[in-house]
Amino acid sequence: MPELPEVEVVRRGLADHILNRRIASVQVFNPRAIRRHDAGAADFIATLTAQQFSDVQRRGKFMWLLCTDSALVVHLGMSGQMLVRSSAEGLSSHCRILFSFDRPKSSLIFDDQRTFGGMHVDALVTAPDGREVPSTVAHIAPDPFEPTFNADRVVEVIRSRRTSIKSLLLNQEVVSGIGNIYADEALWRTRVNWRSPGDSLSRAKVRSLLEHTQQVMAEALDQGGTSFDALYVNVNGQSGYFSRSLNAYGREGEPCARCGSLIVREPFANRSSYRCPRCQRR
Repeated sequence: MPELPEVEVVRRGLADHILNRRIASVQVFNPRAIRRHDAGAADFIATLTAQQFSDVQRRGKFMWLLCTDSALVVHLGMSGQMLVRSSAEGLSSHCRILFSFDRPKSSLIFDDQRTFGGMHVDALVTAPDGREVPSTVAHIAPDPFEPTFNADRVVEVIRSRRTSIKSLLLNQEVVSGIGNIYADEALWRTRVNWRSPGDSLSRAKVRSLLEHTQQVMAEALDQGGTSFDALYVNVNGQSGYFSRSLNAYGREGEPCARCGSLIVREPFANRSSYRCPRCQRR
C-alpha cells in the first residue's frame, strides 16, 4: 500500500501537470473504480466534465483534487497509478478512468491493476484541526508534515494506550500517513520493539520515534518514495529508489546495519514486521 511519501510524490507530479486545465471529457471504464461515488458513473462524468482542478492536496495517504465547490478524492489502494500522458493512445487493460484535457491536449489516466483504489466526488468540511478537507477524510488525523500536526497530543494519545506501538503508528486516527514500511524503519532507528505497548514508552522515546518517522519519510520523499515493483510510480511512470536505503523492512536474514545481527520477520496483523533481535528487544 502506498504510504505518505509515495502519495506525496504523485501529488507533486499532478500539481506540475494538470492544474487549471479544462477537462474536456471523462470516461469510466470500470464502475468499481468509482464505487464510493454513490450517484453513479453518469453523475461522476457530468460533475467533472468542463471543470478545472485548482489544487492537489493530501493528508496522510489520502489525496484530493480541488474543483470549484467540491473535491475529487483519490485513493490509490494497492496498485493505483495516476499517469499523465500527452495522448490517450495505447491505454493499458488496467485503465479504469480517463480524463482528457484540451489546450493543450493531454490525458490523466487512473490505472489500477487490482482495482482496490478508486475515486469519488465529495463535499468539503472543516476537520477538528480546522483544516478544510473532504468529508470522507475528516476523521483522519493530521500527518507529521502538516502545520496542524500536534506532536504533544500524539505522544499523550500513544502513552495512554496498551496497544502495541506499531498498531498505534498505523492507526490513521492517531497519526496519518505512516504504513508498514516506514513504521518498521522508524522503530529500527529508535531501537523500539514493535510489540511494546504504547503506555510502556516514555514521553522522550515516543517523541523520538515520531521524529524518526518524519525523518525517514522525508528521506524517502527525496528519493521518489519506495518502489518494490512497477506498481508504485510517479505520474511519468518513474519508480522511487528508497528501497535501497531500508534498514529493516524486507531485509529478513540480512545483517543489521548497526550491530550485525540478522534481521527477523515476524507476523503482524496479516502482514509482517521486521526488526533486529538485538537492537529492538522487548
